[in-house]
Amino acid sequence: MHDLLLNKIAVVTGCKKGIGKSILTKFAENKAEVFACARTQDEEFENYCLEISKKYKTKIHTIFFDFEDAEAIKSAILKIKTLTDKVDILVNCAGIIHTSLFQMTKIEDLKKIFNVNFFSNFLFSQYVVKLMIKNKSQSSIINISSSAAIEANIGRSAYAASKSALITLSKVMSKELSSFNIRVNAIAPGLTNTDMMNNSTDEKNLKETINRISQKRVAEPEEIADSVLFLASDQSSYVNGQVLRVDGGLHE
Repeated sequence: MHDLLLNKIAVVTGCKKGIGKSILTKFAENKAEVFACARTQDEEFENYCLEISKKYKTKIHTIFFDFEDAEAIKSAILKIKTLTDKVDILVNCAGIIHTSLFQMTKIEDLKKIFNVNFFSNFLFSQYVVKLMIKNKSQSSIINISSSAAIEANIGRSAYAASKSALITLSKVMSKELSSFNIRVNAIAPGLTNTDMMNNSTDEKNLKETINRISQKRVAEPEEIADSVLFLASDQSSYVNGQVLRVDGGLHE
């Protein structure tokens, strides 16, 4: 089936590349109308959105804004509201990574990673939820966390803390918003074949981590997107407040 999201309107952040881009593609393939949010305007990305919208016969709207700027977030929401009065699905995928030992982590770096990975998602979700409440039909929010929020990884204190906060937020939101027919879940991907992984993980640590994965490989972005599709669709109508680990069986 390739119409799981037919007549659904989705907002996806951080979808210019990596996991976010795969989610965008998967949603378009399944007939969702998508608001594709990214930080910087990019002709190549806009052309890609046009290409897949034609291929899958659906609408894709590109929205560009700085996730660290509260006013820019508000402006992005206003732009979305000029094009739709409802949102069925929100995927918070925008995020950055930071690597440094605990004692070497500067407070400026900690603030920056929380600003992008947590505070911006918090604020953006508040705005989108107002549109979801108007739906009255079932809506779904999926927050993209990380296995680093669950497993303790050396050098990832700031990143892991920000992603752990996102998991806790997801659980609280699931309880507060359930009366409005809004489900909230989180996904914790393991190592995934993206630029973020390749630029932040050295070969030695990569090999050591793969040895701790039951399937002995990293994930492809499309595999994470498949899990997001499940949580976004009505097939997961009784799934709420959960953290879905998609890590190939990562263990200590």
